[in-house]
Amino acid sequence: MPSRTSSSKLKEKIGQLFIVGFEGTEMSSNLNSMLRRLQPSGVILFARNIVTAQQTHALLLSCRTVVPTPLFLCVDMEGGLVDRLKRALQPTPSPAEVFATRDRRLFRQHGRVIGEECRTVGFNVDFAPVSDLAFADSRAVLGSRVVSASPRQAVTYIREFVRGLKAEGILGCGKHYPGLGEGKLDSHQSLPLIAKPWKQLWAEDLVPYRMLRNEFSFVMVSHAAYPAVTGDHMPASLSRKWITDILRHKIGYKGLVISDDMEMAGLTSASTVDQAAVACIRAGGNICLICHTEELIQQAYEALMREAERDTKFAALVQQSAKRVMDFKKRTLGPKRAVPQPTPPRIERLTRRIWEFSEQVRLQALAREEPA
Repeated sequence: MPSRTSSSKLKEKIGQLFIVGFEGTEMSSNLNSMLRRLQPSGVILFARNIVTAQQTHALLLSCRTVVPTPLFLCVDMEGGLVDRLKRALQPTPSPAEVFATRDRRLFRQHGRVIGEECRTVGFNVDFAPVSDLAFADSRAVLGSRVVSASPRQAVTYIREFVRGLKAEGILGCGKHYPGLGEGKLDSHQSLPLIAKPWKQLWAEDLVPYRMLRNEFSFVMVSHAAYPAVTGDHMPASLSRKWITDILRHKIGYKGLVISDDMEMAGLTSASTVDQAAVACIRAGGNICLICHTEELIQQAYEALMREAERDTKFAALVQQSAKRVMDFKKRTLGPKRAVPQPTPPRIERLTRRIWEFSEQVRLQALAREEPA
């Protein structure tokens, strides 16, 4: 039976293995209670949480106040279809629209503009860019979120976008490892089965992760199955082969490995969320992303506690992952610093800059389409 001291330390470690989402646009008593209880590694906001720039800043600040350790303050900001800040600021072009300019400077500028948006309202992590390839099979699912079927052309855009984010102090993320480019189904709704053989995956879908392994702060693992590689229908997000054997050992990735949202049907069709959290950490993942339901977050947290108290090997994995997360935070986030509240003049300048960038992208793409 573990002592109270060891249980308390274990709880602190397990909290670092979660980034959580929630309902609402301001700090509530329920949210305050959950954050104090779990002490998570980070929080993620969606469009449902975001009304204005000032309100978003205040919400993130209140989360930072409740959790004493530095927080990952996360958002999905890709531009185009996935633009959580378009109501609070100004819509941003999609990756495909920016890529159509074929201008590397604009690729990086895309990252910088989105990075400035994120930084202005208080985020420090952007779960972008999408690093899947633009194959025909996934066109209906991924659309303008992807840029090219050519691995090297995709890498050119992805690299510049990530460097643009970094220039604004924002951590980027490669997703959705090992690649949804050949997926015909949306993993939000069902489990894609991608039958592509290993050699083709290595030569195509995995190229962004191989070439940019030192530039991705996070790699997000998909809820898709690759039976030709693993011999089963287990989602990659729960697969030791994909996370530890291939991503860590063969590719040599040293950053943080995070699951896609564990409430997506691609995962829940194969596992319950609490069982999936245990399986993800056992497979070598560092952070479980659970974006909506407080009850499921609590169940997953308790499942990790029970398994760590029962199994010393699993407890060691929890310790290793928590240490990796905390060491990474020390290197990248440093001590807590106040993020200035966005003033109306600053927001006006930023919205103008986003509009000007969008116009530049539109005009340059049009110029490329015009016959010589």
